[in-house]
Amino acid sequence: MKPKLLTTLPGYTLALFLGDLFAGISVALVAIPLSIAIAIASGAPPAAGLITAIVAGFLISALGGSRVQIGGPTGAFIVVVYGVIAEHGYDGLVLATLMAGAILVLAGLLRAGSLIAYVPEAVVNGFTIGIAAVIAASQLKDFTGIAVAGLPADFLPKMAALWAARESANWTAVAAGLGTLLAITAIRRWLPRAPDRLAGTLLVSFVVALLALPVETIASQYGALPRSLPMPSLPEVTGSRIAELLPSAFVIAFLAAVESLLSAMVADRMIGGSHRPNAEVLAQGWANIGSALFGGLPATGAIARTATNVRAGGKTPVAGVIHAAVILAVMLVAAPLAGYLAMPALAALLIMTAWNMSEPHKWRSYWSAPREDRLLLVLTLVLTVLADLTVAIGFGVALGLAIRLRQSRIAAKDWHTPEP
Repeated sequence: MKPKLLTTLPGYTLALFLGDLFAGISVALVAIPLSIAIAIASGAPPAAGLITAIVAGFLISALGGSRVQIGGPTGAFIVVVYGVIAEHGYDGLVLATLMAGAILVLAGLLRAGSLIAYVPEAVVNGFTIGIAAVIAASQLKDFTGIAVAGLPADFLPKMAALWAARESANWTAVAAGLGTLLAITAIRRWLPRAPDRLAGTLLVSFVVALLALPVETIASQYGALPRSLPMPSLPEVTGSRIAELLPSAFVIAFLAAVESLLSAMVADRMIGGSHRPNAEVLAQGWANIGSALFGGLPATGAIARTATNVRAGGKTPVAGVIHAAVILAVMLVAAPLAGYLAMPALAALLIMTAWNMSEPHKWRSYWSAPREDRLLLVLTLVLTVLADLTVAIGFGVALGLAIRLRQSRIAAKDWHTPEP
């Protein structure tokens, strides 16, 4: 369970450092607006996303079992985080994240990282698409500028409330959101080496500020972002709170383990290497404990940011450490500027993220899979959207393992990993 950082440091060269430096800066530019947007969508303060990217991002790279894994807050957690905050408050989320970190540390010490092979791929695909749908739905309010207070957390009541308030839509906000989607798409096509999500979000936010358009911003909704990390502290811990939050902690731990190991597998294929699954799970545990102590969100390996790191030339975990340091530097120096980011632009950023998570180019192959896999995918998806993520994961994994036991002649397949 030796961290990859310790493996790569002997023989580390200036050329490797320069590659890691460029990659770390590139990933940080992608992570900054996305971390803020994920925090807001989760019902948390915007600064919580940056804190998570800094603290957890550093620990995942420093202690993890992958050479190029980049960690931080991800879209997969939005649904469960929003539900925990709504039911138990932000302090409850911090405790659940702390507990999830402890569960992951224990799982890493017990060498449970290899068990990922037994989670049915159809379950992963089903709740990934379901989460994507819920994320996109959660952004419709800010994307359209609809004025509605106390929006329900559940999918169908939320859609009903938004539809009832549809006449309050702000068409300037809609234009800003659509403009962001177009800008990101155009930059991705014509300037593929540029940080498209950051550039598109900044461009539209700049136009909104320059023309003083009637569009909500981070500052207008949440005030200025802090320019320093908070002091670490423990949440209130009681036996009753631990019992109440234990199911959520297990879901957070499961998502963190699954997404981080899938991301590490993708990275292995990109660099032709191999990761250490138990070291990776152990790092996720310490990263979530660290994030919770600083008041951050749950964290895991981020597939899209990891892929960005590899494409930008990152070769060792030093790139991930630099990514965390760059985000910290931006927070210390330029946090007030983040207040100008337009809420519809951030909503558009997450809607595009949700679309990428769902991987529509693979839907046809999902539908041509065996009938049992299709049923498992659809049931997990529906339960994720309409019921509860805990129920969806528990039911999906149990049913999937039952099917696998019945068809024990079928070997575990290679993963086709979703890109968030």
